This record gives sequence, C-alpha cells and structure tokens, in this order.
Amino acid sequence: MGDTLEFNEIYQEVKGSWNDGRLRFSKQNVVYKSSKTGKVDSIPAGELNLAQWRRVCLGHGIKLGTSTGHIFKYDGFRDTDFEKISEFFKANYSVELTEKDMCVKGWNWGTAKFSGPLLSFDINDSTAFEVPLANVSQCATGKNEVTLEFHQNDDTEVSLMEVRFYVPPSQADERQDPVEAFAQNVLSKADVIQATGDAVCIFKELQCLTPRGRYDIRIYPTFLHLHGKTFDYKIPYTTVLRLFLLPHKDQRQMFFVISLDPPIKQGQTRYHFLILLFSKEEDISLTLNMSEDDVERRFEGKLSKNMSGSLYEMVSRVMKALVNRKITVPGNFQGHSGAQCITCSYKASSGLLYPLERGFIYVHKPPVHLRFEEISCVNFARGTTTTRSFDFEIETKQGNQYTFSSIEREEYGKLFDFVNAKKLNIKNRGFKEGMKGKIDEYSDSDEDQHDAYLERMKAEGKIREEGNDSDESDGGSDESFNPGEEDDDIAEEYDSNASASDSSEEGDISEDESAKKKKVKKAKVVKEKKEKKPRKEKKQKDTGGPKRPMSAYMLWLNSSRERIKSENPGISITEISKKAGEMWRQLGKDEKEEWETKAGEAKRQYDLAKKEYKESGGGESSSVSKKESKKSGGKKEEKKRKSAGADKDRERGGGNESFKSKEFIETSEESSSDSDHKSKSKKKKKKKKESDEEVVSTPPSSEQDSD
Repeated sequence: MGDTLEFNEIYQEVKGSWNDGRLRFSKQNVVYKSSKTGKVDSIPAGELNLAQWRRVCLGHGIKLGTSTGHIFKYDGFRDTDFEKISEFFKANYSVELTEKDMCVKGWNWGTAKFSGPLLSFDINDSTAFEVPLANVSQCATGKNEVTLEFHQNDDTEVSLMEVRFYVPPSQADERQDPVEAFAQNVLSKADVIQATGDAVCIFKELQCLTPRGRYDIRIYPTFLHLHGKTFDYKIPYTTVLRLFLLPHKDQRQMFFVISLDPPIKQGQTRYHFLILLFSKEEDISLTLNMSEDDVERRFEGKLSKNMSGSLYEMVSRVMKALVNRKITVPGNFQGHSGAQCITCSYKASSGLLYPLERGFIYVHKPPVHLRFEEISCVNFARGTTTTRSFDFEIETKQGNQYTFSSIEREEYGKLFDFVNAKKLNIKNRGFKEGMKGKIDEYSDSDEDQHDAYLERMKAEGKIREEGNDSDESDGGSDESFNPGEEDDDIAEEYDSNASASDSSEEGDISEDESAKKKKVKKAKVVKEKKEKKPRKEKKQKDTGGPKRPMSAYMLWLNSSRERIKSENPGISITEISKKAGEMWRQLGKDEKEEWETKAGEAKRQYDLAKKEYKESGGGESSSVSKKESKKSGGKKEEKKRKSAGADKDRERGGGNESFKSKEFIETSEESSSDSDHKSKSKKKKKKKKESDEEVVSTPPSSEQDSD
C-alpha cells in the first residue's frame, strides 16, 4: 500500500448544501480541499481518535473525531473503499475504522446527546440524525420546549428553518430545569452572534466600497461588526476565507479585501467580498481594550496593547491576528507601467485586475476572485472597439466565462509571460511559436478555430518588413509608409486619362451596365470639381532599375532579428520593432560605425549600378510611352468636345431629329457619326444633355459611339 490515499468527488455538508472536493489520507495528516471555495481542512494524524464508516444518502461516509473535540464528516465513498481505508488507518493512524449503522425506523422520540459540536438524536443506541450546533443561529425556550433556528444557505434548494424538541420534566433534579439545561448546552456550541461585552478595538468612519458607504468597524473576539448609518452587519470570523492587501495603481491608496463564505446579505443582495479603501498617508494610534497579559496570552506576540502606524497596516494586522489567516499580497508580476495590476473593464465597470501567485482578483465592481486550480483555460482576444487594446478571457472548469476587456496593448507581453509561467492552458497559444510542443495536450480545445487577432498581427509585420525593403518612397531609405501614394491609388480609379486599352476591353458591356457606371462616376467627379485641386501625377515605378540600398539600421535589424526573438520568446512582431529601436539607440559609436560603413558601401554600389543602368538607356522607354499616352489622351478629349458641341447644335435645331441645316453639315467634321444617332430616343438625348458637364470622364462605351 502506498504512502497516500486520494479520493475525488468527496462531499462535505456545509449548512445544508453539499460541496465537492478532494480528500487525501497521508501518514502525517488528513487533508480535504473544497473545489468551490478552495478552503483546506487539515487534521494531524496524531489528533485522530475516532473513525466511523456509515451508510449515508450519497453512498458511504466517514466520520472523523479529534482529541480537540472537532468532528469532520465526508461522504461519497464506494462500498469497495472500506477495506482499503480500514487497512490504511490501522497501519498509519492506529485507529480502527468501525462500521456504524444509522436508525431508519422513523420514530420521533428518543435521546438527545451532546458530543462536542454535535447534537445527536439516538433511538435505541442508534443515531437517527445529527445536528451541527455551529449551524444554529438562535435558541429559544418555552414550557417543556426548545426551538432551534438555523443559518440559511443560498446554495441550497430546500433549507431547514427550525427544529423543536419536547423536553419532558425530570423528577431527578428539581433544582435545574431540563429545558434550560438543554438550551445552555446548545448555546455553548452554537454560532449565535451576541454583542455582549466591550469591543477589542474600534475603527471610526472607514471608507467601504462593498457594501458602499462609511462604517464604524468594531472588532469583537469572535465576530466583526460593521455599523453604518443605514445598515449593520455582523460577520463571524469563521466565515472569513481569505484576506487580501492590494496596492492601488496610483500608489497612494490601498485595498483591503475580506473574502466571505457564506456572504453577508442585504435584502436580495449578497456581498461575497468586503472591500475597504485606505489612504497610505493616513496614520492612527491604536490601544486595545485588553490588559497586556490578556493580549500576550491571546495573540502570542502578534499584537501589542499600544500600536501606531498606517491605518491600513493596523486594520490588516488586527484582522490577521483575530481571523488567524495569512494576508495575500501581489507577487512578482509587474505591468508595463510598473504597477502590480492591470487596468481593465469587467462588464460595465472599470477596475483593476491583480495577477496573484495562485489566482486572479478583480476589484471592485463586482469583485471577482479566480483560483488557478479552478481555471480551465485563458484566451487572449482582439478588442471589439479598438486595435489599441485586447480582451483577456478566463474560462472555469464549471463552464463560467469571465471577460476582462479594454486592456492596453502594451500589457500583453507581461501578462502572457505571467500566464505561461503559471502553466495555465492558453487557447490561442499560436501567439507563442516556441510553445508548439505543448499544444498537443490541449488540441481539442481550439484546434480548428481561426485566430483573427494573430492573423492581423502577422499581416502588419509582413507589411512592415516589405515596406522597409521597398524603394517607392521619395524620402530616406528608412521610410516605409507614404500616405500620399495611397491617395493617388484611389484617384487613379476615376482618372480621366484612361488608356485606350481599357476602352477597347469594355466595348462589349451592355447598356444597362454602362448606365450604372455613369451614375457612380458622376458622383465622384462632382466631388472633385468642388475641391478644384489639380491632380498629382503618380510617379511611375521603374521596375527594371537597381534596388534602393538599406540604411545602417535596417542592415543591423535584419541580422539581429533572430537573436531578438530567441532572447525574448513569444515577443510579438510589433514589440520586435520597439525592442530593436531601443537596442539600436543603446549601441555605441564603434558598433554603429561598422553598420554605417556597410550601408555606405551598399550606397556606392547602388550609385554605380544606377549610372550604368541609365547609360544603357534604362528608364527612357517608360517616359516616352508616358508622353505618347498623354498625346493620345489629348486627341480623344478634343473629339469628345466636338461631339458634345454637335449634340448641342442638334438640340437647338428643334425637336425634329431628321432636320439639319446646310451650314451645320458643311462645318461639322463629324457628320457621319451624327447620322448614327438618328434612331436613338429622346430619353437618351436628355441623359446625354445631363452628362455634358461631366463629358471629360465619359466611360469608354460612349467613346466608341462618338468615334
């Protein structure tokens, strides 16, 4: 048999609800960890003095008792687990696992026994049911009757409100009332909050974000009392799960967060977190309402009677000593701005996301705490509103998804490295080319999905690299972006100097399609006339010429790109350019001189090659063809104007299409083309009249008619 026994899906009853978790038996202790809250119960092996195996509603269960009087019950075992657990207990704990039968007769009279924190109702020495006294919120007595009221749990579908016990009068001892004795036994172990006695200390007018308002916090030995102007809350220390002390991003304030289970209630609202906001500059002198001997005996040096310091330090120190739990602070994570948190938005509110050593916590509205062990996977998604931000999505094993949006793009590298270091499953791990070996373990989650954000980043990098090598810009060789050229490309689509080849190719287009094109181009030309700006002729690229040389920086970047990638695994393409720029500025003169020499040599070779290219006649043919195209374009414009003039004269002559004056026939050089228009309708004449203002940009189909 091994040193440990582990069981999954073991249930623990918490105020009427069943919470699942993992149970481990080892030689040193028994450890149970709840899957819902992450709370850990550890029972040292030396304290175990009771172990019972019982048949319960969820199969079989174990009841463990300790020498300190605590009782732990875990259900969800199988019948076949009994022998294995019994042998392990005998070998390691020196405790025999005994089988205990429960009474199922259904009788409602029996014997009430108080054993530690449990009230057991037995019938003929067999237990019918047990009531954990810690679940009792109030105990009331009447004539021969005791009423127990219970704390309510929102997670349960059906809640037990109260139980009444009839206590018959006893003839044995008349000095003590059996009803009062029963009630005292219950109240001694019940979780009844009564503000009796003086508070240990009081903090006045503390700013509370959740629930919102200013509250006086009174610290009692067993509970915390929040006293506000409208509401009061009493929080037992047993309901406190965790304590967090988080620095604000402005470095002037501190958050103190108390995680609660079950939460405090106000109407239908549940507050799972108590969030206090402190200023770092606010100091306080604190005196505990206890004698020095009591302070030393109770807190064992954790607190002293008189203390002074920052207000947030005093509150956190007192809470740590009373609750007896560690305070969680941010770990080694540091964002782009140097802060230990990331500004983001969750749902409709903006807040701060803190990456911790064992989870994430978001403050403050609504506060969210996610442990790494309950996270199924995370995802880096493209921002929905702008490309300057991204979304960080967290999916839990229960199927819940939390999306933290509007995170600055500069935070991506730091957050990705943190998530990767914590070995969380990343759905779109394509951001990291070096992590391909680990994708196979989770290939089912996102294997066939298209990552649009990754594709966009790759496309931007490819365009940037191509732009650095191009020689289209008129400026220095380092420039890779010229907005003016893009404007020229757009204007070329409606250029009036269209080539003759275009018109010949479009000659077969139907009249309906040509009419549609007229409407589209008509709107564009009107805009150009309003602006009245002369068009810039696009510079013709000489594809046969030598390639423009690279600068010293570009030569250095091409040789250092792979080294930067290897030193910074997973760095994005945009971050490579930023990193390279910083490294180039930090280079010394001697190191830069080497690359400047190479750039100068490349420039000299380019000048020689360009000179030889021009001497051999390169570049002239393109200019000649350009001039010829301009001439042909000018002739076509003259023909268009003449045909337009002929149409105007024809319309002035009246509605009779067949009538032509002798003078018009003698002066017109285009009479043959005019005779072709006799069969056209009046509607087409009107359309032509409307388009006379834009005759310069007439589509190619009309050019053929006029020719």
